[in-house]
Amino acid sequence: MAEKSGGATITEVAARAGVSIATVSRVTNGVAHHASAETQARVWQAVEALGYRPQGAGQTLRQRQSRLVAVLASNLANPTMAAIAAGIETSLREAGLVMVLCDTHDRAELQDEYLLEMRAQAVRGTVLLGAVQSPGLTVLAASGDALLFVNREGPAPAFIGIDDHRAGADVAAFMLGHGVAAPAVVHGSLASSATAARIAGFTEALAAADAPIGPVVTLPGAEHIDIGYRMAEAALAVGARKTGIFCTSDLIAYGVHRRLAECGMRATADVLLVGFDDNPLNDWIAPWLSSVRAPYDRFGPAVLAGLQAVWRGERIRIVLQHQMIERLV
Repeated sequence: MAEKSGGATITEVAARAGVSIATVSRVTNGVAHHASAETQARVWQAVEALGYRPQGAGQTLRQRQSRLVAVLASNLANPTMAAIAAGIETSLREAGLVMVLCDTHDRAELQDEYLLEMRAQAVRGTVLLGAVQSPGLTVLAASGDALLFVNREGPAPAFIGIDDHRAGADVAAFMLGHGVAAPAVVHGSLASSATAARIAGFTEALAAADAPIGPVVTLPGAEHIDIGYRMAEAALAVGARKTGIFCTSDLIAYGVHRRLAECGMRATADVLLVGFDDNPLNDWIAPWLSSVRAPYDRFGPAVLAGLQAVWRGERIRIVLQHQMIERLV
């Protein structure tokens, strides 16, 4: 009898994707090392279209309760993300668990590749530190895999992070309190739920205060520092009595600062810059950058608690307290 899950059979998935049943099984259980990227994409598209939910061998392996926990980070070049990952590793190690760390570079296809590989390695759980939408993630979340989302919301009821919407509103209040007229926004990809929430909180707070907003700009596909550097001039509000720019990450703010300096403008004196995450090095390298601080030291214990709740089959949502850090040098 053909395996059936979620209203579709593995045979139907194979027929729709134009591959063998064995190929579907290998792809959905993370052992498709010899299948091309195009073939894997067709399988995942068929899986999602038909509502098929893989079961069987992969689920059996996970029930052995491996000590391995995968952490898939979206950008380890970001010092903030590296600090959070380090805290997670410490908490997992103290609990007798072993962390496997991967960088997805915010790419959906690479995230799916790592998700499948970690599934093949029978990891006990997967922590997505900045997830992006991807076919494999959607399917694995619906299959009951132990997934925990950190910083960005995901397709499973297990989340740890700050209240990005509230933090965005706090940035708006901070800028208005310092006399900024028509503050601008330079942001990263809106595929990030965290970025979208930060901008929404910021713009809604300005609207509630009947305050105008300046340009809201980004550069699709670019790294955050490049976004800041290349979009800095476009973000400057013309004619404002005092200009401010809200950067949805500290890395974006670094790029903006570099370009402003090249244009003969000074942070704080000419343009009030506000970043997000408050990189642990900011006190040393960016005394001109006010920023929203995430509580790095609390993420590790919270992630461990979140994983334990997921393993018990519980819903978990932990909202950590952010802090507005003022630097006006």
